[in-house]
Amino acid sequence: MNAIAAPKSRALNRLEGFTLTFLLQSFPTFATAALLLKLAHHEIAGGVVLLVVTASIFHGLLTPWLAPKFPKLLKHSYEPLFFNAGLSFLEKIEKWRAQPTTSLQLVTNVMLLSLLAVGVMSMG
Repeated sequence: MNAIAAPKSRALNRLEGFTLTFLLQSFPTFATAALLLKLAHHEIAGGVVLLVVTASIFHGLLTPWLAPKFPKLLKHSYEPLFFNAGLSFLEKIEKWRAQPTTSLQLVTNVMLLSLLAVGVMSMG
């Protein structure tokens, strides 16, 4: 017997899209920016955690709204797959990870964050 999945609510789909955008795209980007500022000996008002979390939240909330209006400008910071209501949370991650550009993006983030972390820690 085939089970038919109940349709996902719009609010849940938006929450999933926001969460994935926040965790997989915004947070690494703003953590890198914070490390760059720290490496350049700039003080961050309110602290690093506040900067990274606040910027990531705003990015996660504004990008899905602005990206359809400015697709050329935001093509690298918006993933429409994260807001596909027909997919479960795990399916969204699996399909995103299967894209060729995602692998490059993840490897670039890991290498950049690793180099910056070593640079910041070596400052003493």
